Amino acid sequence: MEKELGKILIIDDDEDVLLAAKLLLKKHAQQVIIEKNPNKIPFLLNNDSYDVILLDMNFSKDITSGKEGFHWLNEILDRDPQAVVILITAFGDVEMAVKALKEGATDFVLKPWQNEKLLATLATASKLKQSYKEVDRLQKAKKQLEHDINQPFKDIIGNSPAMHSVYNLIDKVAQTDANILILGENGTGKELIARAIHQKSLRKDNVFIGVDMGAITETLFESELFGHKQGAFTDARADRAGRFEIAHQGTLFLDEIGNLSLPLQAKLLAVLQNREVTRLGTNTPIPIDIRLICATNMPIEEMVAENRFRQDLLYRINTVEIKLPPLRARVEDIPQLAEHFVAMYAKKYRKEISGLSEAALGHLRKYPWPGNVRELQHAIERAIIMTEHDQLNQEDFFFLTASSQPLPTSQTDNFNLDEIERNVIHRALEKHGGNISKAAKELGLTRASLYRRLEKHGL
Repeated sequence: MEKELGKILIIDDDEDVLLAAKLLLKKHAQQVIIEKNPNKIPFLLNNDSYDVILLDMNFSKDITSGKEGFHWLNEILDRDPQAVVILITAFGDVEMAVKALKEGATDFVLKPWQNEKLLATLATASKLKQSYKEVDRLQKAKKQLEHDINQPFKDIIGNSPAMHSVYNLIDKVAQTDANILILGENGTGKELIARAIHQKSLRKDNVFIGVDMGAITETLFESELFGHKQGAFTDARADRAGRFEIAHQGTLFLDEIGNLSLPLQAKLLAVLQNREVTRLGTNTPIPIDIRLICATNMPIEEMVAENRFRQDLLYRINTVEIKLPPLRARVEDIPQLAEHFVAMYAKKYRKEISGLSEAALGHLRKYPWPGNVRELQHAIERAIIMTEHDQLNQEDFFFLTASSQPLPTSQTDNFNLDEIERNVIHRALEKHGGNISKAAKELGLTRASLYRRLEKHGL
C-alpha cells in the first residue's frame, strides 16, 4: 500500500510522546525521524529536508509559555520559508493557536491528540508540501524556459559572416509586424528562422502556427486555412477553425508557398487584403490579426516573370526578404553543426561517441551538401548508427562520396528547371529503389510534395 505521508520530523522532549507518534505514523509515512533535543534542529535541517515537521511548543526550559516553540518555529522558517510546521502542546489555547498561525505555522494540535485527527492533519499538511514542491518545480521550469527563449537564436547554429548577416536582419524586423519572406534551398532552416523571428517579436507570448503548403491539397486548402462549418462538405462532421483563426494574435508561417496554384494564390491574397476569413459553409467574415511569415525554395521572382506566381501576392508577403545561405556558402559552420548533431544522436542512440576526427571534418567540409543542414543532420545520424568506433572517422561517411560527383555533362548543360527537377527526382527514386519516403527525405521534400512532382513530371 502506498504511504500517503512523506518524510516526517518530530521534535519533542517527551520520549513517550516521540515513541507513541512514531509507532502511529510509521504505518502511514515513508519515514519518521524523532529528536528529543531542539538544539539539533539546525543540524537536521542542514542535512535533510522534510515534508512535515511536528514541533513541540514547550520544552524543559519553559514549560507553559510556548516561547521556545515560537523561537524554533522562526528558526525553521528562516532556513526554509516553505517548511510545513505543525505545533503541538499540552497547554494550547485559542490565543496561542492564532499567534502560531500568524507566525507561519501550518496548523496546531493539542496533546493528547486523537489519532484519526492527527493523521488527517498530517495528510493535509503533506499535500500542502507537495503543492509547494510542484509550484517550485513549475517556477524553475518557467525561469529555464524564459532563459532559453531569451537566448538569441539558440536553435540556430552558426557564427559565419553569412549567418551573422541573417541574425542582424532578424533583429531589425522581429519587433515589427512586417510580413517576411524567407528564401533558401531545401534544408537551410527556414522554419527555424521563422520561429526565431516569432520568439523575438511582440507576439512571442502567443501562438506560432506552421503550415506546409506543399502538403495541402487543392480541395482541402480552404478548409485547412480558413475553417469550415459542420456539414459544409461530406467529411465536415463538426465546426472547425482554420489555421488563420488559430494563429489569431500570433504568427502564421506558410512554408513552401511557391507551390500554390494561381487559384489558391488568389484566395490567399483576398484574405491578406481583407484581414478576415470566412469559414466554408458560412457567410460570416471573421477578423484575423496575424503576423505572416512565408518561405519557399523556389525562384519566386522568376515565377512572377513567367506568370506562375502573382506579383500582387508577392508584394503582400515580402515586405522584408531574408535569404538564407546554403551550407556550402558557410563551410566554417560545419564543425559546430556536426558536433551538435553528434551529441544529439549519440544521446538518442545511447552510444559513447566523442566527436569527429580531423579527417572526417575535412571530408565534410569538401562535400557540397546539396541538401544543406538537413542532409548533414541525416548524414551524422546514419554515421552514428553504423559506426563501431568511439569517434566518427572519414570512412563513416563513405556514402557521401557518390552523391558528391557532378551530374553528367548532358544534364549540367541543360538549364531547363523542369527537366533538371525531373532528372533529380528520377535519380533519387533509382537510388532508393522506388521508395517514396526515402527519396522524399533525400530530396528534402514531404511525401505529398514528391507525389505532386511525380504527377507533374509523369514519373
